[in-house]
Amino acid sequence: MSWENNIRKVVPYVPGEQPDKKNMIKLNTNECPYPPAPGVVKAIKDFDTDCLRLYPNPSAKQLVDSIAEYYHVMPEQVFVGVGSDDVLAMAFLTFFNSDKPILFPDITYSFYDVWADLFRIPYQKKELDEQFLIRKEDYFAENGGIILPNPNAPTGILEPIELFEEILQKNQDVIVIVDEAYIDFGGKSTIELVDQYDNLLVVQTFSKSRAMAGMRIGFAIGSKKLIKYLNDVKFSFNSYTMNQPSIYIGVEAIKDEDYFREITNKIIATRERVKKELSKLGFQFTDSVSNFIFATHPDYSAVSIQNALREQEIYVRRFAIPRIDNYLRISIGTDAEMNTMIDYLKELIIPKGEVDTNE
Repeated sequence: MSWENNIRKVVPYVPGEQPDKKNMIKLNTNECPYPPAPGVVKAIKDFDTDCLRLYPNPSAKQLVDSIAEYYHVMPEQVFVGVGSDDVLAMAFLTFFNSDKPILFPDITYSFYDVWADLFRIPYQKKELDEQFLIRKEDYFAENGGIILPNPNAPTGILEPIELFEEILQKNQDVIVIVDEAYIDFGGKSTIELVDQYDNLLVVQTFSKSRAMAGMRIGFAIGSKKLIKYLNDVKFSFNSYTMNQPSIYIGVEAIKDEDYFREITNKIIATRERVKKELSKLGFQFTDSVSNFIFATHPDYSAVSIQNALREQEIYVRRFAIPRIDNYLRISIGTDAEMNTMIDYLKELIIPKGEVDTNE
């Protein structure tokens, strides 16, 4: 049909499946296994539904002010959106408008090339090394902007803050975005570099460490000038992106520092314990500093393990793309959930050298 010639066609991002089965163990989408802070639960109960008939504050001032206070920056340095995906999409649309290609790793969050295709942004994927580490020299070439995740997904690898500073020093004429969706699970944030580099934008989310994936709250911190440009595009696109409940409840989510530290430390402890258990079973994995483990087994295919786990209603994620198609990304659940998975893997995996006495 002739009208189809004018349709913008893109290959969409494919999210992890969202099964809804009784007694399932869902370890495929990096959600927090624990409930939000008690203050969040109370705020939901106390929420004044009458305000739903009113438009929210376009600037989401209450939430912006709370984030600014927590991270010791000025409110004019904070931008909020409907999850970090919304924030990143706005950043792509706002900052990546050169004829030169933007740069990002070949193994990373698979939404980056989707946004680049959607917004007609030229891009180049830079190959990670054999250990899935960033080759900093790849980002010293002329470009139209850079986006780097830290820790990376799906590898979980944390790069040192010095690497990002060196990349920033070599790229002061373009915008550099650092996507820190998993930074709260053991990493050091590049937010501390924002006042030194006015072309740095740091993006984080409430979805992982604050157990708020269902509320869709993301934010960016940068120089006042960067945030102003982001807001100009946002207000030209949709002034009311944040809804009233997200603003109100988001403020409560960031208040409870003790609970935040409690659940992140619990996830970290479980992650490190599970690494040891998987290692005993012969799995190999990156040194993840996130809320998931990226693992492969030399004797069993990722597909066979994923399918076997699925039969037990245990869901993990696999990416059918070059270099990592034999890896599984396993989100960190509760200790009980991880124990169930490990117990089943002990039945499935026969350690090398052991003889099956039934044969």
